[in-house]
Amino acid sequence: MAASADQIARLRLIRSDQIGPITYYQLLARFGSAAAALEAIPELAARGGGRPPRLAGTDQIAREMERVERLGASYLFAGSPGYPPLLAEIEAAPPALIASGDVDIALRTPIAMVGARNASAAACRFARVLARELGARGASIVSGLARGVDTAAHDGSIDTGTIAVIAGGIDIVYPPENEARQRAIAERGLLLAEQPPGTEPRARHFPYRNRIIAGLSLGTVVVEAAPKSGSLITARQAADFGREVMAVPGSPLDPRAQGCNQLIRDGATLVQNAEDVLEAIRPLHVAFREPEAGYDPGATGDADDPARRRIEDLLGPTPVAVDEIVRQAGLPAGVVQTVLLELELAGRLERHAGARVSLA
Repeated sequence: MAASADQIARLRLIRSDQIGPITYYQLLARFGSAAAALEAIPELAARGGGRPPRLAGTDQIAREMERVERLGASYLFAGSPGYPPLLAEIEAAPPALIASGDVDIALRTPIAMVGARNASAAACRFARVLARELGARGASIVSGLARGVDTAAHDGSIDTGTIAVIAGGIDIVYPPENEARQRAIAERGLLLAEQPPGTEPRARHFPYRNRIIAGLSLGTVVVEAAPKSGSLITARQAADFGREVMAVPGSPLDPRAQGCNQLIRDGATLVQNAEDVLEAIRPLHVAFREPEAGYDPGATGDADDPARRRIEDLLGPTPVAVDEIVRQAGLPAGVVQTVLLELELAGRLERHAGARVSLA
């Protein structure tokens, strides 16, 4: 199936430098289409006091799309049919995903299950059994195809519906020992990637992957995790998205259980079996809504030079919440967002978790 001009423009926009998901959505809100946004970027960057970012070309996108087609995969665009509805609700939802497998699995009560890569044998067995029992009750299991708990969760749910979100390109296997498992999930479950084909996973890609795992799911179960682990990042993101956070308790003598025990102490739901998990997510298990196609054109507004100076004076190297900038600037939120957008496209602004920004 031939790609539309709008799909090509959307991919060009998201594959361009300095344009992340939030910037992407703001550009669409302001200009109405990806093609119009691409034309406007040089002028916006000039207003922000910098050079325009490198824009992805049509040849680059054509090569990527041909590669995706050869792999037997397809694109899921935000705002279009097939895009996971729960994921569409988060602020930084990926504008485009590359999918291989059955996209309808994302509609089956998705529950994330994450944990330590160096998990104990007991934790792996528990994750595998819990995933199988939840699958038998109609849930789909979402995880990251890492060693340890992730692998066990996929193994337990491969026959009932499993979703693997990977950090690199959809054609890149990591870790290497999961090659057959990744191929099986692509054939019998659902394999998702945000990065273009051929992208080797880097450290910076894993937090992006974790937000997709949390955003896809009604709740996240942490089976075993050390303090400051990636699993706790996923749990924190799930809480930020208004989803349920659950943890399996462990021995205080095992460092791999400290993260779970800390989550429970901080308010996560203690779970020990499938029924506990289903009971915890029941209040959130409402009918899925279709993602809205279209963008609010009033999300941004024009800014004059005094407004730009006022906003820039409030920024510094320390991240600050955008809402705080709006409050202190005394300007409409749309005007503030416009100036931040111009600064980001000029390479002068960095965005941080929790809707915070700082000068680059």
